[in-house]
Amino acid sequence: MNRTEFITVTAIILFAAFALGWFASWVVHRLTRPTRAGMTELDHMAQQLHDAEEARDAAISQLEEREADLASRLAGAEAELQAAMEGLQESRVEVEELRDYIERKLARR
Repeated sequence: MNRTEFITVTAIILFAAFALGWFASWVVHRLTRPTRAGMTELDHMAQQLHDAEEARDAAISQLEEREADLASRLAGAEAELQAAMEGLQESRVEVEELRDYIERKLARR
């Protein structure tokens, strides 16, 4: 085999390898390409995910509103409790003063 035949055979082998690689790539691309039904399903799933995220955000904001309302109610209840406790303390002091006054008046008789 002379030099020209060797170059020609090598070129043919390299071209065949290139053509075989290109064909294999085309077949793999063709087989792994998503179908229209698959794309429709992916679009549907993406829409469902988007809807679920919106529902989650709405639920979180509603939860935060409820939490703020309950915190406000709790603060009001604590203020009322504190006022009632102060009133009760003042009433106890007044009752003790009245008892002392009554005992003094009864003791004078």
